[in-house]
Order: sequence, then structure tokens, then C-alpha cells
Amino acid sequence: MELKDTIDLMNSSDYKGRFKAEYMQVKIRYEKLKSFCNKIEAAEIIGKEPPKHDCPVSLLRDQQHIMGEYLHILELRAEIEEIPL
Repeated sequence: MELKDTIDLMNSSDYKGRFKAEYMQVKIRYEKLKSFCNKIEAAEIIGKEPPKHDCPVSLLRDQQHIMGEYLHILELRAEIEEIPL
């Protein structure tokens, strides 16, 4: 799934649809950031040139961690409000 696949839900008149779209968008971004950070760290471990990045990987990992916490909160809310993800 890609961000463009969430457009219809994001424009939904139903808040549950918009909620699902928000969850999917955060999850897509989280997974891409996680993959990027892993590539940087793996390159550093094996002594290869890492992918270009303009800020420290530690800051990117902090962002990833907070996005993961946000996903967890959305998942809890979905459970409470009975919104299937």
C-alpha cells in the first residue's frame, strides 16, 4: 500500500474512514523510515557508504520511536472505538 491509496479514506465523511487513513499513512511512513534507518546502520556496520542523509541517524531513530508510539496509541483507540484496521 502507498500513500496515494489512502486518498479516498482521507476524504471520507465518516471519521472512522479518516481514522483508518491516518493510521495507514503513519504506518507507511514509519515502515519507510525504519527501512531507511536500517540501511544506514547496516552500511555503517559492514563499512559501506550509507545512503545520503542530512541529519544524524540517532535523530531519525528518535522520530521512528515516537511514530511507533503514536501507532500504538492509534491501535488502542481503534480497539476501544471498534474501528477495524
